Amino acid sequence: MPVIITIIIAMLLILISWVWHNLGNIEPIKKIFLLLGFFIIIFIITFIIFNISKTDIKYDKQEELEAVRNVLVMFFTIINGLIIGPSISKTANKVYEKEIDKNQLKNRIIAIVIIFLIVIFIECGYMKSIQQEILKIYNNAIIAK
Repeated sequence: MPVIITIIIAMLLILISWVWHNLGNIEPIKKIFLLLGFFIIIFIITFIIFNISKTDIKYDKQEELEAVRNVLVMFFTIINGLIIGPSISKTANKVYEKEIDKNQLKNRIIAIVIIFLIVIFIECGYMKSIQQEILKIYNNAIIAK
């Protein structure tokens, strides 16, 4: 578990620095609010994906569900952020700098949403599979005791 947490923290730091850099000349306080808003939205979406993916999976104890949920939601929130965060932040900077017009912004948003929807669809299957494998490993460890 410490290795997983270390990886999650490292990925989070990479995501924060990447998005921060891509936000360019936006004032630091606005960058902070944009980052917080971005993380909250991505977290909520990932949490919903987790809840959809766990519908067919039976957890024996609430602790099992909470442990798996905490790790997977944090991990996939960061993965989702790494997939769309840099492009969203770069687009936000270009809007701030007035480098793109409304049509270009509309096209970029549509492209980002389409890519993200494809990722979400694939991710739901991955999350379900990962949950099933974690439960197998956990149950085998319990039986071995």
